[in-house]
Amino acid sequence: MDAFKSVARVLLVRLGNIGDVLMVSPAVRALRRAWPGAGVTLMASPAGATVAGLVPGIDEVFVHRALWQDARGEVSFDPGRERALVSELARRSFDAALMFTNFSQSPFSAAYACYLAGIPIRIGQSREFGGGVLTHWVRPPADDVHQVDRNLHLLREVGIPVSGPDAAATRISVTRAAHAQAQMLLQEQGVRGDFVVIAPGATCSARRYPEGRYAAVAAGLRQAGRVVIVVGGPQDTACGAAVASASGAASLCGQTDVAVLAALLARARLLIANDSGPMHLADAVGCPMVILYSGTDLESQWRPRRAPSRILRRPTACSPCYRFTCPYDLECLAIPPAEVVAHAQGVWGETLREAADG
Repeated sequence: MDAFKSVARVLLVRLGNIGDVLMVSPAVRALRRAWPGAGVTLMASPAGATVAGLVPGIDEVFVHRALWQDARGEVSFDPGRERALVSELARRSFDAALMFTNFSQSPFSAAYACYLAGIPIRIGQSREFGGGVLTHWVRPPADDVHQVDRNLHLLREVGIPVSGPDAAATRISVTRAAHAQAQMLLQEQGVRGDFVVIAPGATCSARRYPEGRYAAVAAGLRQAGRVVIVVGGPQDTACGAAVASASGAASLCGQTDVAVLAALLARARLLIANDSGPMHLADAVGCPMVILYSGTDLESQWRPRRAPSRILRRPTACSPCYRFTCPYDLECLAIPPAEVVAHAQGVWGETLREAADG
């Protein structure tokens, strides 16, 4: 820790989606305790930046769509853009940079940009050798370790203390304005009591339980007397509208940003969703959930751990596939809607009993 005493400006690099940024929140808390006077900047992708403002301890967000995170070949050839990135990092005069990655990502591209920008302390974890690109090269834990624990491992290995009963809990701070907006939306829909949120979207088709089955789940819950609200971002509007129209559920698709969605989930009795941003938001606010978790990733790496949850998936030989599209008709999500409804009813009952006992 002696080498870190003079750290006044720190850069956290976590390029990914909503869940990736949320799972850095325990590490941010630990860094705040270790460097209470330091300014903390998060370098995030456009998707991850949408939730960064909810993570306590982040002072500033630097949005960048990184070439080394381009899994689909969508970033154009433009070396000038990369030189501009280095110049911007140099202008900000960071004292230290921490590269947070998942098990399949390398820290070295980001660390090399930080090296060229003159950032003297560069911390990351990898099994591969990267020369002097990292000043603190950490050997990572096993691949199947939960992402929160992987992030905290990085800190522990360089001597940054990580302790406390809630050290690994993902937590967010939702503004009063977001809570007020969520309440107004519920009032407009005539919702006054308990309700279920269904979020049918996901970042890729390989993670999406089919919308026709979601509609059947929503209809089944409504027949059981539950109030159902369908949510999603602008990219989910068509899917959400189809689910709501076919089931008679209310739709707030396209009407909530990430903060308002978090406030909505904080009020919900239950979330039903895919392995997606809403799952991670629900975990951060303690909303119980039933998750249609496809075989693209290991549950042990990303599953909710704070909120009560049931993870539904059929075992398949191809899992984990890490694919964006499924060539096998989503056999891992071949779960009848009636089974999903039964699990949802079970979680609903359990949470009601816990509330009564508490």
